[in-house]
Amino acid sequence: MKIGKKTGRGIASILLGIFSLIYVSPLFIILFNSFKSQTNISNEPFKLPSAATWVGAANYRAGINDYGLLSGVGWTLLITIGSVAAILLLCSMFAWFITRVNAIYSKILYVLCVFSMVVPFQMVMYTLSQTADALRLNTPWGIIIVYLGFGAGLAVFMFSGFVKGIPLEIEEAAMIDGCTPVRTFFKVVLPIMQPTYITVGILQTMWIWNDFLLPYLVLDRNKYNTISMLIQYMRGSFGVVHMGAIMASLVLAVIPVVILYLSAQKYIIEGVAAGAVKG
Repeated sequence: MKIGKKTGRGIASILLGIFSLIYVSPLFIILFNSFKSQTNISNEPFKLPSAATWVGAANYRAGINDYGLLSGVGWTLLITIGSVAAILLLCSMFAWFITRVNAIYSKILYVLCVFSMVVPFQMVMYTLSQTADALRLNTPWGIIIVYLGFGAGLAVFMFSGFVKGIPLEIEEAAMIDGCTPVRTFFKVVLPIMQPTYITVGILQTMWIWNDFLLPYLVLDRNKYNTISMLIQYMRGSFGVVHMGAIMASLVLAVIPVVILYLSAQKYIIEGVAAGAVKG
């Protein structure tokens, strides 16, 4: 019986390992193609680089020098950091408030935030684009407000679920010691919410960093381009498709998110369980 269990686990491990390799294989294909010449990428995309096809960092230099990739990285970094910071701070405070205030309007606000998660982006994208232009939100600083609106639903849902599991007596003790509501939040509640902060931060970072459609609709494309937008322009806006520069750009776009996810993946599971199950 024990042998059967061990054999079954071994087969399951092998199958899961094969599925894992298949799942991550596109990343390796992009990586080794980023060091191959243009012709060989198109003709032999699945072959490893050889001495004849190896071009070193030429594709990376083309992406940086010819297509302004570093500028795209800078704008993407600014938008991601600003948006995630705004979502974490404002949504956690809002979630704490509507959870602790037992009033009908707080329940309505919570339902509206949850409802926003089920509204397809395609329903509002054209109206959103026109509104953003009218309100002059078509800049890297203005789009942070747009991302705050779209990211608030999931963030408030997870923060509210976690706050419901925090004993109210802890906050009452802080109030008795003379803490104001704002100080209670930053000194008592915020440190306790750290697992959910990390989880929401990672999820929102992966979404905003890789997003293409929202910046494409909102930003002034003559002045500001994110990584995703630049890669799209490499695909056809300049007449010639530079597959080498595209592969190199994809590698540079993927690496930060992969590192972030691998270094903090355990917090995602902990935070999702704490934010979605409690209460």
